[in-house]
Amino acid sequence: MERTMTVRDLCALHTHLLDSDIQILENLSTNLPLIADLNKANVFIDCPVREGKHAIVVAEACGHSVKSVYDHPVVGKFAYEAFEPAVFYVLRTGKDMFVNRALTQEGAMVQQSVVPIKGECNRVIAVLIMEKVFREEPESFNQFDRQDQQNSLVPEFIEESIFLINNQKRLVYTNPAAINLVSEICLTDCVLGESIFDYFPGFADVLASKEDILMKEMNIGKKIIQIKKFHLGNKNSNETFIIIRDLTELRDKERELISKSVAIREIHHRVKNNLQTVASLLRLQMRLGVPEESKPHLLVSLNRVLSISSVYEIILASSQVDHVDLLELIRKIGDMIVHTEGQARQCESIEYRGELHSIDSDIGISVALVVNELIHNCVKHAFKEGTEGNITVCLQKDGPELELQVRDDGIGYSPAMKPSLGLDIIRMTVENDLDGEFSIQRIKEGTLASVRFPYKR
Repeated sequence: MERTMTVRDLCALHTHLLDSDIQILENLSTNLPLIADLNKANVFIDCPVREGKHAIVVAEACGHSVKSVYDHPVVGKFAYEAFEPAVFYVLRTGKDMFVNRALTQEGAMVQQSVVPIKGECNRVIAVLIMEKVFREEPESFNQFDRQDQQNSLVPEFIEESIFLINNQKRLVYTNPAAINLVSEICLTDCVLGESIFDYFPGFADVLASKEDILMKEMNIGKKIIQIKKFHLGNKNSNETFIIIRDLTELRDKERELISKSVAIREIHHRVKNNLQTVASLLRLQMRLGVPEESKPHLLVSLNRVLSISSVYEIILASSQVDHVDLLELIRKIGDMIVHTEGQARQCESIEYRGELHSIDSDIGISVALVVNELIHNCVKHAFKEGTEGNITVCLQKDGPELELQVRDDGIGYSPAMKPSLGLDIIRMTVENDLDGEFSIQRIKEGTLASVRFPYKR
């Protein structure tokens, strides 16, 4: 991004600001050199970008009497929350943050103060930032490798809040995330030397524990936090690290997922019940007032409904919300068909081979229809009256695809046979719903039908 771009240009490219908001920032940017001179510091205006994940520097100035913190201009560059948490805290809350630590885009540690810039309706549209060279090394940095400056900077921009306390339970070090956490929860500044109990009285039990390493989850106000405590005891000191991770958003998402899971299972349950109702109506129709020649057609429809219902029965019987085990589904449908039609057609046995593969329920419904038609065709057409035969169903994974084979040792398929609704359903379902391929052929002993489709978990 070229430095010659104006505040208006940058805002138009990266933000959702109103024209009146941009005018406020343009007016303020003309006064940045004066603000920088008065404070003998670098000053900046940062605006949140459209995506809300980063901020962009739209204006900068440096006092004439001090050396700039930066070697190169930063207008047009992005600021990230991991390096400058105070900037994003102020953007979200509209509260001031003074004398905070931050890491610049050039990797230098600076002393940073941030205040909100507000537009119409008191809405935060940007932040005004002042940065100076960080001259005072935190006391507790002696706990890190002083000869490795990169390692000593790591705590400054990790997301967890880090507190280092001495044996009097007083703060000797806090990283920027910890400062923000105290400001957000306690509505006060975090001051080194103060007791940790001044900010978190509920930590008494945690610190009283004699365990050297302790992890505990607890509530503070509306927040859910995870506390990790461990000692750095040696001959010269007995200091304790407290690392806090904010779990509030994670737990909220977990509760949301649980609620959605319950809702999805309830929907599956209702769909299954509705399909069972349709099946019951078909059975009733078959028993009352239907010509004998019509019953086989109703039985075919009944099996199709029950095959789809099997998908939901398996889901509800498992711990998964929206996935179904394919081999279990195939076995359930095959046994159902052989049981309902076994008296009319002699199927001595049906064998299932393959491994368990979990698939999405939407795909499972399409596969259920295909399996129903394939096994039904075997039972209905493969074996002559008075003869017995066998059916083998094999499910195997071949690279990124699943292959389903249904084989019988009956009279064999003939391409000259007239088209059937069952084969049409198989072809349309495989090609349109499964994005796969279907083939059927006569083999030495009987018929082999094969379905291949992408394996989408």
